[in-house]
Amino acid sequence: MSMSRRALLGSAVAVAAATGTPAAADPGPAEVPLLWREFGRTPFTHPQIPYIGRAGCHGGAVRFPRRPAVADVRDFGAVAGGGTDCAPAINRAIAAVGRAGGGTVTVPPGTFRIDDVIRVNRSHVVLRGAGSGRTTLFATRNLTELVGAYGSRYGGDKSGWSWAGGLIWLAPEARWHSLVAAIRARAWPFEGWTGNRRDEWRTLTALAPARRGSWTVTVADPYALRPGRLVLLRLADDPDHTLLEHMCGDGPGPEAYLWDDKTKLTSYVPYEWPVRIARVRGRHVTLERPLPLDLRPEWHPQLTTHVQELTGSGVEGLTLEAAETPQQQHLLDKGYNGVVLQCAYDCWVDDVTVRHVDNGFGLVSASACTLRRTRVGGRGAHHPYFCREGSHDNLVEDFTIEERTGPAPTGTQLHGINVEGLSSYNVWSRGDMRAGTFDSHRGLPFANVRTDITLNNNGRHGGDASAGPLFGARFTHWNIRVTNGRAGLVRIDGLAPYSATVGIDEVREFDQIDVPDFPGDLHTRLELYGSPHAVRPRNLHAAQRAL
Repeated sequence: MSMSRRALLGSAVAVAAATGTPAAADPGPAEVPLLWREFGRTPFTHPQIPYIGRAGCHGGAVRFPRRPAVADVRDFGAVAGGGTDCAPAINRAIAAVGRAGGGTVTVPPGTFRIDDVIRVNRSHVVLRGAGSGRTTLFATRNLTELVGAYGSRYGGDKSGWSWAGGLIWLAPEARWHSLVAAIRARAWPFEGWTGNRRDEWRTLTALAPARRGSWTVTVADPYALRPGRLVLLRLADDPDHTLLEHMCGDGPGPEAYLWDDKTKLTSYVPYEWPVRIARVRGRHVTLERPLPLDLRPEWHPQLTTHVQELTGSGVEGLTLEAAETPQQQHLLDKGYNGVVLQCAYDCWVDDVTVRHVDNGFGLVSASACTLRRTRVGGRGAHHPYFCREGSHDNLVEDFTIEERTGPAPTGTQLHGINVEGLSSYNVWSRGDMRAGTFDSHRGLPFANVRTDITLNNNGRHGGDASAGPLFGARFTHWNIRVTNGRAGLVRIDGLAPYSATVGIDEVREFDQIDVPDFPGDLHTRLELYGSPHAVRPRNLHAAQRAL
């Protein structure tokens, strides 16, 4: 039996409403925004709301793969109690399981001291504790001690550990070793899918022009393509920066913007978007997600190779606690960092807490990954969550940022949930942010969604002037409950082009006041301002999945 579009939209609203806050907490009548009705008619090409219904590991799968347990870290020498450095034993267990083709490395209840980085560097390997309240990895050293000082490729005296690297680091083995070698040689690297100098790739095929939202592309040569293969969509900019303008929605405003002096931003292009091939029929190739942008001849669209990815790996059921040290001055972090996924695709983190960290959970050139039931607590973090260097299609859901356990030292910063560096189509859903803010750090993030989040908005956003605009097009904030009434990049209808701000509390400006990057009409939408509890669907991601 077929369903009408109206019935389908109604079922999506009902499913999404059921996943939000309890009905008893929602005073007043429910309202369905006009934007949602419009989106149902054009879900893949709506001008203000991105399609993020397939964000996350395996298209946002509810269950992660359950790989058989094939190794216990105690069999490799790990001893609970804190008297033994267990990092070598844990890393040996991961390596052994990886060589065997994959499986689960179990860590039993207890506290296990680690004096080195835990490297999940083999595909299809899961590191699983007995639960975040039962298994603890206690980290005694930071990344500056373990790897070395990490400077910025853009100059200055900043520490790269302020935005990169984790004490649990999910990255392909070869990529991790190349990054560490470059850092130790003080040849500060690019961190993404095409190597330290962005030269580790080759063309598979050129692409014909296509429109954003298309699932099928036409290729010049399908010979090297097969279903299931992960490829890289590569789009170069042209001298007039029309690709960057397109990321901002095109039109007079982006055309009038001065792009040439945004040297940090222009270093991020070409735009690189990893995606799996779903089907090959002659020269017609169907992708597992719709195109994030138009394909225009002037951008030389092509599918390419990339560094070997990490896939099918995860970390579950543990707490990573760093030795409690004072938070460092802004951008001088030593690297007591939590869990980072890098050059990872279809990977996940579930039921993991980090405490006393400089930076909590990171996505660095990571795509189609899910962070679920994660928590940042302890003495306060610079970036509780960061998403950067071209990270796309990720899902962060059921997350918590706790109040810090002590006052912030002078000269430190708290950002919150950050996205930057041309990162796109990422989702933050069902969040409890007792500290932090909605950060963009500039770097032209576009088509990202934050939905169904309660926020004590007490952080500040960052971003170099050379990193370009705060927002690109199709940035959406949907059902955001701001407990302290502070704006701070939550209400974005006056800042972000072609954006949507739907169902947020009334907010007021504070001392960090931003102005729009683009002149003229921003083509933004604001609905149900002051009525977050009334908006239906409550959760934009859940509604898109249902639709």
